Amino acid sequence: MTETTTCEVAVAAQAVLGAAPSWDASADSLLWVDSFSQEVHRYQPARDQDDVLSVPQIVSAARPRSRGGIVTNLRDGVALIDTDNTRTWLVYWARDGVRGGEAAVDPSGRLWATTTRSDGGGTDGWLVSVEPDGAARVALHGVGLGAGLGWSPDWRLMYFVDATTRRIDVFDFDASTGAVENRREFRAFGRSEGLPGGIAVDAEGCVWVTMFGAGSVRRHTPEGACDREFRLPVSRPTACAFGGVGFTDLYVTSARHGLGEQQLAEEPAAGSLLVLPGVGSGQPSTVFPG
Repeated sequence: MTETTTCEVAVAAQAVLGAAPSWDASADSLLWVDSFSQEVHRYQPARDQDDVLSVPQIVSAARPRSRGGIVTNLRDGVALIDTDNTRTWLVYWARDGVRGGEAAVDPSGRLWATTTRSDGGGTDGWLVSVEPDGAARVALHGVGLGAGLGWSPDWRLMYFVDATTRRIDVFDFDASTGAVENRREFRAFGRSEGLPGGIAVDAEGCVWVTMFGAGSVRRHTPEGACDREFRLPVSRPTACAFGGVGFTDLYVTSARHGLGEQQLAEEPAAGSLLVLPGVGSGQPSTVFPG
């Protein structure tokens, strides 16, 4: 099951908590964030260039917009950032001890965003659906650490990772209304397997997931069976996304947070953006129309 392939360092970085990779097809580039450093990165593979935008708060995710600029999940809510760096709050939910978590855009253009406790504890976070006009509704209460979101190629299923449960769950999903129901376990992970993190659903409906603490990325069939695994040169991969020509390259973010001096010496790539070239066939990314 474990496969050997070339894992390349796309951006040699020292991200404290790299996260939320997302391919922007309009600019042939990959958006990703260093959450605790309050940075949004845009990596252009053709130019081997990584541009950095500093933002005023912890940023957990940044996704492309059809009007240009990005939509971000910040500490205090969801904000639009225009190409001139003007920031406008779309949803503002500032609460003491709470910050934004993962965010992803569904096939109909809604943004799904999570909140989590700043100290990483508790299960009082939300999963929120945000329309382009800013209308928002809480779809799920009791979220601990929302780490991954994705949709099946036929748009009928939504996958959700809450790392505190050590599971990938799946919902029935109505793309026209954004309704989710019938939550059930897709795949559970034991403590020795690491924590499930960010996910990417490929064109075959398989679910790729990073395993934080275990130094790998795994692919699971639509039935939940793990059929492929790739070892990485970092122990704390955080999220993954397909990008590049034909969406065949898998990009993986990673973290240095929590690693001691000895571990950092043994993992010089910790905190970097990695890429596994040509390992799969991803779905085209969806942009936020707001």
